[in-house]
Amino acid sequence: MDAPEPKPSGTVVVLRDAPHLEVLLLQRCPRDGKEGAWVFPGGKLERIDRVPGASDSDRARRAAVREAQEEAGLLLESDALVEIARWITPPVSPKRFDTWFFATAIEPDTEIQVDGDEMCGHGWQRPSDALAAHHAGERRLAPPTFVTVTWLDAFQQASQALETLPDRKPLPFRPRIQRIEEGACILYPGDAGYESDDHDAPGARHRLWTLKSGWRYERDD
Repeated sequence: MDAPEPKPSGTVVVLRDAPHLEVLLLQRCPRDGKEGAWVFPGGKLERIDRVPGASDSDRARRAAVREAQEEAGLLLESDALVEIARWITPPVSPKRFDTWFFATAIEPDTEIQVDGDEMCGHGWQRPSDALAAHHAGERRLAPPTFVTVTWLDAFQQASQALETLPDRKPLPFRPRIQRIEEGACILYPGDAGYESDDHDAPGARHRLWTLKSGWRYERDD
């Protein structure tokens, strides 16, 4: 059976300074008795986002703005969003998405109102605290969220992140998952083992280790 085509999507990483950089995470409502993951606002393109003549990234930007309003009650300016990444779900996944990641900053006292349908909670956290909560099993982050929060952990202010991340934007993330005894090694374009599916290949590193002992992101600049 052929892999399903990925659905175009948009996600926005919302930042604030309070007084140091914090990132907004929303918790998905429980499904099938399982606690929902913590994610950034976002979702797939709808008919209203498909403006004739617009580029795919601009349509994804519209979707990110719309989803931020629907899921978190945020009114964002489309022009204030900067593109920082693009994630494409692997062919082995039953549901696939081609998601543009954007980032923006808002005032520290902006009110967040989750919709109560898709999202049941929210929290502002410093990136280091969000990573610590993930490692402690308190807040489950998906790989794209974990990698993005790891990037953010290098900055003290939102302005620094918004100025730097667009220039560091890597090739689109097309994960290749290598199962190992301790968990998995997820290879990304730019890793020496990506084309050969060999996580032991010597050379450059761009990967995420999702191990029983903890997760770790590696990227050679």
